[in-house]
Amino acid sequence: MRVVVQRSKEASVTVDGETVGSIANGFVLLVGVTHEDTFEDAQFLAEKIANLRVFEDDSGKMNLSILDKGGEILSVSQFTLYGDCRKGRRPNFMDAARPEHAVKIYDALNACLGDKGIKVATGIFGAMMDVQLINDGPVTLIVESK
Repeated sequence: MRVVVQRSKEASVTVDGETVGSIANGFVLLVGVTHEDTFEDAQFLAEKIANLRVFEDDSGKMNLSILDKGGEILSVSQFTLYGDCRKGRRPNFMDAARPEHAVKIYDALNACLGDKGIKVATGIFGAMMDVQLINDGPVTLIVESK
């Protein structure tokens, strides 16, 4: 799994002009799944993301996690994270998992994050989505399970 984690002040996702998910502050996750990813990968990344210390403490140092801050997560499926652009001009998406597998792993990640007490809002898997966010910092990280 590959997840782009963006610390945000607010974020929302719309489908066909309708807001389907929004958060006040926390993380926006762009989530990519590949063929070999398992529920264990989802659990590993949920643990990693929930405990990333990227929020400032009273001294201005990044020492606090989203759990410490009581932040929320907007999770958006993003198969294009597995686009290979090394050859030609059109990305190759062969490394992205088929939708029937990817949705199970994506849902598992979101469930694991929710089980940790984090409010998780989502887009709609497989839909064309418009994502808006105010990136806080900006702080943007890539975390992977393998």
